Amino acid sequence: MWSPLHIVRFKGQTPSIRRHAAALLKGCRDANVSNFSHSAGRSIKTCRALVYANHGDPSKVLQLKNVDLPAIGENDVLIKLLAAPINPSDINMIQGTYAILPDLPSIGGNEGVGTVIETGKKVKSLKVGDWVIPRDAGLGTWRTEAVFAEEDVISVPNDIPLLSAATLGVNPCTAFRMLVDFEDLMPGDSIIQNAANSGVGQAVIQIAASRGINTINVVRDRPEFGQLCERLKAIGATHVIKEEALRRPEIKEVFKSCPKPKLALNGVGGKSATELLRHLQTGGSMVTYGGMSRQPVTVPVSALIFKDVKVRGFWVTQWKRDHASDGSLFGVMLDELCSLIRQGKLTAPACTQVALQDFHRALDASMQPFISSKQVLLL
Repeated sequence: MWSPLHIVRFKGQTPSIRRHAAALLKGCRDANVSNFSHSAGRSIKTCRALVYANHGDPSKVLQLKNVDLPAIGENDVLIKLLAAPINPSDINMIQGTYAILPDLPSIGGNEGVGTVIETGKKVKSLKVGDWVIPRDAGLGTWRTEAVFAEEDVISVPNDIPLLSAATLGVNPCTAFRMLVDFEDLMPGDSIIQNAANSGVGQAVIQIAASRGINTINVVRDRPEFGQLCERLKAIGATHVIKEEALRRPEIKEVFKSCPKPKLALNGVGGKSATELLRHLQTGGSMVTYGGMSRQPVTVPVSALIFKDVKVRGFWVTQWKRDHASDGSLFGVMLDELCSLIRQGKLTAPACTQVALQDFHRALDASMQPFISSKQVLLL
């Protein structure tokens, strides 16, 4: 789970988010009423959604309700959501501990894929049948339908697997940017990462392997370590080691077959992050993107003085916002990731598909330790 961060509210909300919030504030119908209303102008007037009116334990504050859909404006699209994962950031947002929080009441979920079923008359970039994913966090993807502004979503190919599309916008993008933006990595170079079995970790392994980059992958010890090791190596991991091995002499064996890493990726924090730093090349970078241990990152003075390491942070939501004025950068990244998916070089993490009405089971599973499968709501 991500560590609690300073909280801010969504600023500069898009028209579709403001309309959605206004509709929720008008009230939600109970989930046991008839599913949808019909009219000559549009076949769908309500959607089923996982709504929370207060922050707290997701299993207690989330409710499955029928929610009114706003009218489709001339720059809007009506989306049928198909699948949406449950990520740690989704949980933290509902708990009220994430760095950004939407106005309440709100709909859960920041990632997912849907298909366009109707467009406003001024919509140019999308057509009926296109698959789309959110450009930014906060749209609320745990629902069956939604009206979004054209600018709030971006199209993705509908010839890639559904689960790959549903999990494309957060973890693979995080992995891609960290591999590209911090060090000039060449074939034969090495990186080291903890939380290697996470969604980000698995994407890092596969993207790095496609570029000929060695990965040293650190995971917590567990009863099924041997099976996990085999699974990560099957998707391209060079080495898979337990956290304890970072502090033992046998780590030297790893560096007999690959160079010391230029880049360390930290999703855990605490002692695990400190140990990653110890194995970096002089002048290398450690990038922190998560803090599952809820412990601070401690940087040894010797690493700064004698190895001149760089300690950085990365948040894909901020990257998207920083580059919102040049949407082509996001599109180019998605194109490259989708190309890897088509080539079989980038697959979705292990997923468990759960029907929307069984969301309690999915939430409980997503919050268990040693999670081996991402929970994905089918909508």
